[in-house]
Amino acid sequence: MKILTIGDIFGRVGRDAVFNELEHSRDKYDLIVANGENAAHGRGISKPVYEELCRAGIDAFTLGNHSWGCPDVVKIMHYNDNICRPANFEGDVYGTGSIVVKAKNGIRVGIINLIGRTYMTQQAKSPFYTADEEIEKLSGKCDIILVDFHAEATSEKIAMGYYLDGRVSVVFGTHTHVQTADAKILPNGTGYITDLGMTGPSISVLGVDKNIIIDRFLGGMPKRFEVAGGVSQFCGAVFEIDENTKKTLDVTRIYKEF
Repeated sequence: MKILTIGDIFGRVGRDAVFNELEHSRDKYDLIVANGENAAHGRGISKPVYEELCRAGIDAFTLGNHSWGCPDVVKIMHYNDNICRPANFEGDVYGTGSIVVKAKNGIRVGIINLIGRTYMTQQAKSPFYTADEEIEKLSGKCDIILVDFHAEATSEKIAMGYYLDGRVSVVFGTHTHVQTADAKILPNGTGYITDLGMTGPSISVLGVDKNIIIDRFLGGMPKRFEVAGGVSQFCGAVFEIDENTKKTLDVTRIYKEF
């Protein structure tokens, strides 16, 4: 089976890139999963944006440190079972850290969302021990498991890949908005990439208007972030998985500009 994973969708430009890419390709994939934590003007995901991306062809959503950027995300989670936030958030937070969705070919796919602790500001439990707990929760409920590790440090992401190698089918990283060139199959058959990259404005600093960020570096004064316009990019990866062994057969990075 083929699963398309889409890197952090950033604002209107990112959503347009999703529509441009999936308009003619969505039928090639058994499942499409996207990180949507920046989908609504670069911070959070709103109900209208969620519904728009579902119409574009996205089957399931993961989130990250901006999970609560839009207040109506709680309603999205309450009424829909195809979206999850990081499982290792501390405190009594709403939502679930893992979901099970059915792919077009009937395979039950478990999706786990985790957030890193290195160089991240939110309070979170160990993503490694939480991964163990979520895998146990999904036991018997799904046929394969994907993990979105939303983290800053490449070392933490790589360590997670090897920690879960052979226990899940795919580990992909999100959050940095910069696609890495290390897509591979780990020794025990888990497909891996450190970061899928960003689906959003190509001429930007991580999605934000470049002049705003340059001025901040030059002057040190805070400025309101604005989503950049112009050329859009689509970033992600396709994982081909053997339905019998649950191992990844191939990983292909995607980077396109529109």
